[in-house]
Amino acid sequence: QVQLVESGGGLVQAGGSLRLSCVASTSINIISLMRWFRQVPGKQRELVATIASSGSTTYADSVKGRFSISRDSAKNTMYLQMNSLKPEDTAVYYCYHYTGLWGRGTQVTVSS
Repeated sequence: QVQLVESGGGLVQAGGSLRLSCVASTSINIISLMRWFRQVPGKQRELVATIASSGSTTYADSVKGRFSISRDSAKNTMYLQMNSLKPEDTAVYYCYHYTGLWGRGTQVTVSS
């Protein structure tokens, strides 16, 4: 059974915005350390953003000021708001729970 499911990816022009969602199953405590990663073919998976149990957030330098991580406990969902998108943001985006659980990913493609 799938425990983390990403959605919201798609094709967007440079400068546009997308909001990714990661819906967690009821067995997962989302008020905990969770992360968004991304991966491009031929490259290592890259940490994009982190949200701690306290709500504290951190971001990769490459996305700081453009992306925002958040969560909605009532919906057991984590979000990644992506603004001012660039072609280099093109990747498969994955959500992660600190227990070692990964989603299957959602594709984001930014055209120039």
